[in-house]
This record gives sequence, structure tokens and C-alpha cells, in this order.
Amino acid sequence: MDYVLLQQYWFFLVSLLGALLVFLLFVQGGQTLLYTIGKTELEQTMLVNSLGRKWEFTFTTLVTFGGAFFASFPLFYSTSFGGAYWVWMVILFCFILQAVAYEFRSKAGNVLGKKTFEIFLMINGFGGVVLLGAAVGTFFTGSEFIVNKMNLTNELSPAISQWQNSWHGLEAAFNVLNLLLGLAVLFLSRLMASLYFINNINDEAIVTRSRKQLLINTVLFLATFLPFLVWVLLKDGYAVDPVTQIVSMQPYKYFLNLIQMPILLVVLLIGVVSLLFGIGKTLLKAEYKGGIWFAGVGAVLAVLVLFLISGLNNTAYYPSNSDLQSSLTIGNSCSSPFTLTAMSWVSLLIPFVLAYIFYAWRAINAKPIDKAEMTSEEHLY
Repeated sequence: MDYVLLQQYWFFLVSLLGALLVFLLFVQGGQTLLYTIGKTELEQTMLVNSLGRKWEFTFTTLVTFGGAFFASFPLFYSTSFGGAYWVWMVILFCFILQAVAYEFRSKAGNVLGKKTFEIFLMINGFGGVVLLGAAVGTFFTGSEFIVNKMNLTNELSPAISQWQNSWHGLEAAFNVLNLLLGLAVLFLSRLMASLYFINNINDEAIVTRSRKQLLINTVLFLATFLPFLVWVLLKDGYAVDPVTQIVSMQPYKYFLNLIQMPILLVVLLIGVVSLLFGIGKTLLKAEYKGGIWFAGVGAVLAVLVLFLISGLNNTAYYPSNSDLQSSLTIGNSCSSPFTLTAMSWVSLLIPFVLAYIFYAWRAINAKPIDKAEMTSEEHLY
């Protein structure tokens, strides 16, 4: 593959990891429903253990997503993680709380009590998800930074990128459009969690409440995501001249990306139909429990397209509102040809890793969780 194709290949892989992460956030969504769906301590224990068997998938995908971005697009990593460090530190703290909660919630000698660690799970579910969504929203709204590679010669401040406000990323959460996407991701994670509980837990009361939450959070998701999507498709976008690499504002840029890359439009439509089918069939058929798979595939495809239109077709995927020419593109922020080529060989192992994850998932889900298991199981989260 030539250098340009390598860059696009790795942007696709990073986008796919981001889309898979959004699907796996059903763990966080389920944590926010802990007291809504679980009315007794036993029911709450069933919910926590259902999620606890999957939380490491989400955490590992988040780390892999960050690592892949660092290796393939180091300038983005140094700009966002180095400049907008407060928002990333808060997100990291939320995920640390989650790990601690699952480890110690049911430990013998837990002096803080189960409720303390359940609150930790709620903080991770609400705070971590909304902030992640807001951070992704900056791919379309822009951030305040300046890139100056000559800073490498400055012994006092050798950082290439410099953030232009003292909020260092937290300002993203106060942008209405970023917050709209953050809330959309939250409601998506909650409806996915409802589908997951229906599929994974054998308890009539929990399944009934999960169906109710599925309807509520589907409405809330559509009420937040559709306005964000329409705004993205109608707004001016950050276009990159393929010859001069000059960044300029172009009307309807993201809508044009869909039209000029029709395969992405087709994938988006398939994703939306699959998502709505999984939700609709679960709501209309009381005995149906497989909606998580249709909805999950649909969510992954839709989010994948959202990531791809932010950077493909000569688009700046991490725009700067302080200096338009400092905006990051696939071409000006990627690793060297050697690094991308070496990593591409390693990426050939991805199908084997996915096959193992599929096998492990099926093994864990071989038997739905029920009350009898929770009263006899020695190891509980």
C-alpha cells in the first residue's frame, strides 16, 4: 500500500475501534440503570454481575483505541491528550472508579459498603460516557489549540501543540452541540444495556423493567442524536485542499462527504435500519431476546460512518478554532510510512483477536444469569 492508503487504512481501523467502544459502553449504560431496573439488593447484584463479566471488554477497547491513535496519529495524541488533558483525566478517573468498584463491591471486609461502590459505577456510567461523547463532538465543533513544530527548538517549552485556554478540554462539555452528542451516547448506552439485560438475565421482573427502559431511552436517544446528525450534515465543515493542504470552511462539507462516498451512505442506512429493527422487534415481541445483536451491529456501523466522514475525503478531523491551519488532518498528523507499514502487518492478527473475543463472549453467556446462581456463586462482583 502507498502512504496515502496506509493513512486511510489506519484511520479506518481507529474509527472502527471507536465504534466498537461506543457499542461496548452498554456496560456503563447498565450501571446508570442499576437502581432503576434493580429494585432489590438481589436484583441489583444480578445486574452488577451481568455487567461485571463484560466490563473488561470495554476498558480494553478504550485503551486499545487510545493506543492505536497514539501509534498511527501521534500528533493528534500529543495535541488532544497533551492539551485537553483535564477532560481525559476526568474520563480516566471515572474508569478507575469502575475498576475499583467491580473489584471491591462484594469483597469480604468491605467497610465502605456496597452502595459506595455502586455510586462509583453510577459516576462512571454518567460522567465517563457523556464526557467521551463530548470529546468526540469536538471532531466536528473544533478545539482551541495551535500547532507550531518550531516549538521543538524551544528548550523552555518544546511542546508542538499549545492549548489556548485554561480549561484544557473541559470546555467541550459546555458546548451545546458536544453535550448533545454526549447525551445521545449516554441514552444509546442505556438502551443497549436494556437489550443486553433482556438477552443475558433470566428474571421476569428485570426483563419487564428493561423493556420499559428500552422504550424510554430509545425516544431520548432519537431526540438527542437526530438533531446532532442534522446539524453535522448542514453545518460548514473543515475542508482540506488536496494540493496546498490549506484548510478552509466549506458549506455542507459532511453531507457532501456522504454523497461523494456513497458506500458510507449505504453503510449508514444499513446501520440505522439494523438498530431500529433490533429495538422494534424486542419491543413488539415479548419472547424475543436477540435485539442486542441487530442493534449492536447497527450502532457500530452508524458510529463508524460518523467517524469516517470527519476525516476522509480531504477533511480535517480535529479542527482548530484558534488557528484554522493548525487543524489536524489524516495527512499532517500520521506516523511515518515505516511505522504504519509495520503496524499494518500486526493488524493482520485482528481477526484472530476478534474470534477469541467472540468465543470468550459465548462461553461467558452460555447460561443466562438467574437468582439461583447469585445465591450459590462463590465469586460475585
